[in-house]
This record gives sequence, C-alpha cells and structure tokens, in this order.
Amino acid sequence: MDYGTFQGIVTLVLMLIFLAIVAWAYSSRQKSRFDEAANLVFDDEPKAQRLKE
Repeated sequence: MDYGTFQGIVTLVLMLIFLAIVAWAYSSRQKSRFDEAANLVFDDEPKAQRLKE
C-alpha cells in the first residue's frame, strides 16, 4: 500500500465519520435532548430550590 492509497482510505474514513455525526445531530430522536439543552440558559431557578419541591 503506497502513501496515496493510505491518504484515500483515511479521507474516506473521516468523511464517513463526519456524515455519521451529521446524521446523529439531525436525527429526530435527539431533538428532545437538544431542545432541553438549548433551554438551559433560561432556567433561572436554583438547583437546591428545585430539589426541595
């Protein structure tokens, strides 16, 4: 295996990893988790107070 073939294989593997991450990020199963994370900045109530209730 020469260097050019190795570079091609590495490029292909990295492209597949990138596409897998994009598919994971845009999957509908992750939407609720991402929506919850996006709304964390609006959560002004201290944690200790929530635990008492």
